[in-house]
Amino acid sequence: MSTVSLVTAEELWEKYSHKHRCELIAGEVVIMSPAGWRHGEIGSTIHGLLWEHVRANHLGKLFGAETGFLVERDPDTVRAPDVAFIAKQNLPAEMPETAFWPGAPDLVVEVLSPDDRTAAVDQKIRTWLNAGAKLVWVVDPELETVTIYRSPTDVSIVSREGRLAGNDSLAGFECDVREFFAE
Repeated sequence: MSTVSLVTAEELWEKYSHKHRCELIAGEVVIMSPAGWRHGEIGSTIHGLLWEHVRANHLGKLFGAETGFLVERDPDTVRAPDVAFIAKQNLPAEMPETAFWPGAPDLVVEVLSPDDRTAAVDQKIRTWLNAGAKLVWVVDPELETVTIYRSPTDVSIVSREGRLAGNDSLAGFECDVREFFAE
């Protein structure tokens, strides 16, 4: 009978993060393949749109792809969204000294990849919401939609022709969903 040796967030940083693109799920390291170009383009576009708004309005901190957030302890879970935002009022007085940000961001953006499995995406959404994320956007490049999660039961879908708003999590932000998929 084999036993799995669980890894802590600190061990993930020391042993894995400089060699592999990975996340830590309940103490188990999950190596991830590089994102495809379309995924990267959409994530970059979303980051750019949000960055302009966050910076102009001094709203908080915006994080790029693969920033690790330590969202569970014992066993540890470190997730890395495609884009993340923490509102100024939720930032600590002093910035963390740890490698991974402790806790969930206010807004999480996940861009689906062709090989994403529904169960894994659902688990990721639940993890973010349970850790305190107020808003999760799941961006589907194939359908050109954004699924908005405010809670596990408060879910809505905005199509390419719709308008997306940051609500309380990202005050004043609005854009047409089609802007995420501009070519």
